Amino acid sequence: MQGVREAVAYGGLVELFATPRAAARHPELLDAAGVAGARVSMVTERAAAGLSQTSTPQGLVAVCPVLGVPAGSALRGARLAAVLVGVGEPGNAGTVVRVADAAGAGAVLFAGQTVDPHNGKCVRASAGSLFHLPIVVEPDPRHAVHACREAGLRVLAADGATGRDLDGAADDGTLEAPTAWLFGSEAHGLPRELLAAADGAVAVPLHGRAESLNLAAAAAVCLYASARAHRRRSAAQSPGAIT
Repeated sequence: MQGVREAVAYGGLVELFATPRAAARHPELLDAAGVAGARVSMVTERAAAGLSQTSTPQGLVAVCPVLGVPAGSALRGARLAAVLVGVGEPGNAGTVVRVADAAGAGAVLFAGQTVDPHNGKCVRASAGSLFHLPIVVEPDPRHAVHACREAGLRVLAADGATGRDLDGAADDGTLEAPTAWLFGSEAHGLPRELLAAADGAVAVPLHGRAESLNLAAAAAVCLYASARAHRRRSAAQSPGAIT
């Protein structure tokens, strides 16, 4: 439901399908869709179930334009970005988009053999964040890295095996620079060539006995560490700041 709500508000909605029951529960969404210029079509419960691709459909299905903008325009002015490389699990990918949005990132890049951002599970896991920030689909991960560098972003690879400690990177000011984080799949991580192409690799420290973090959790820690470093630097540079 939140995804439909955000699509109506931000996604350039094309059409909204609704069952009579859902229309009665959420008349404000139908009104907003009409005001936005979208077509509103009433459908049966069975039709809505077929369209929604979920086991418990809520009776509302939004049709939106295809996502995807050029990397250059998406990254222009961004101080933080997430690059998903070879991430095949749609729930993880959508959650990273949601985390990136919450952390204030300027864009998310789906690079290489990463799941389609239009995948239904990915859309639902993003909870509407797919409509809040630019989404880039780049078949070649090397081009994604190049685009980030062209936009003035330092490229850091999240890698638990080879990376330096995230706390150390935060303490020495590494995270204060505009940054693009590379995140690989949980099963395989990042390819060696991308680790070599990055400006550095960083590992999330594990202070307890957990073997590892899943992709979405690791991405949240990394993106928020950068966001915090950026805010602290901006506060220190603001007029009247005490240093």
